Amino acid sequence: MSQPFVSTSWLQEHLNDPNLVVVDGSWYLPTQNRDPKAEFIAGHIPGAVQFDIDAIADKSTALPHMLPDEKQFAKAAGALGLSADKTIVVYDGAGLFAAPRVWWTLSVFGAKDVRILDGGLPAWKREGHPMKTGDTHPTPAKFEARFDGERVRDFDAVASILTDDSACVVDARSAGRFAGTAPEPRPGLLSGHMPGARNLPFDRLLGADGRIAEPHAIRKAFADAGVDLDLPIVTTCGSGVTAAILVFGLALIGKKDVALYDGSWTDWAQRDDAPIVTDR
Repeated sequence: MSQPFVSTSWLQEHLNDPNLVVVDGSWYLPTQNRDPKAEFIAGHIPGAVQFDIDAIADKSTALPHMLPDEKQFAKAAGALGLSADKTIVVYDGAGLFAAPRVWWTLSVFGAKDVRILDGGLPAWKREGHPMKTGDTHPTPAKFEARFDGERVRDFDAVASILTDDSACVVDARSAGRFAGTAPEPRPGLLSGHMPGARNLPFDRLLGADGRIAEPHAIRKAFADAGVDLDLPIVTTCGSGVTAAILVFGLALIGKKDVALYDGSWTDWAQRDDAPIVTDR
């Protein structure tokens, strides 16, 4: 794997490279009351295209931003000017929140060199780098999508894992939501957790500046959460977004046998046959 980060100074220097594509992957929880499209138009990194995880998704399900099939993804990614052999730098407006989901998605479909901008848009703006307003009209490209199913898990796979302990399931939601003592942000969805899952809220992998923690701190966070790093790991969260922050953190410490439960708690908690554990 190539270095997963690029600095703001590196991006500024390479912004006009013909083999580079910059992607704004901003997305926010409904409770955050932020509009990523409006914010993109109001100001983005020059040349960036907007990757909307709710638009580039499986429309046959009511679950939010589920991965589409190869054909759908190839068409959508190509329309954004993305190709699997380009260097793709992803950022988001929070610093590090939704960018790892886009990083993971692109990697799952075969992008060979995907990086995340260290510090995201807040760092870019804070350091006085140029901004561009308005929408963009990228030149289409061809994205050869090759789906890597080893990096994705569904309900049946996770239910089996929780029964046979063949992997460790790690939940990135807050401690209150995991315990069932705090509500889910999606109306009508019960909080709680899967039996046997471990809880590592994603913000425990972030420093005070919103950047990802150093590798030693990442290892400690997983150890403190009772995660056995010798086992394969499946990450989960509310809907598969912050679970990707855990995947990204694990990539930084060289952990490779990692998958993400696409659909995550939104899928699990709405099923009648899915056991839910609470601390109430």
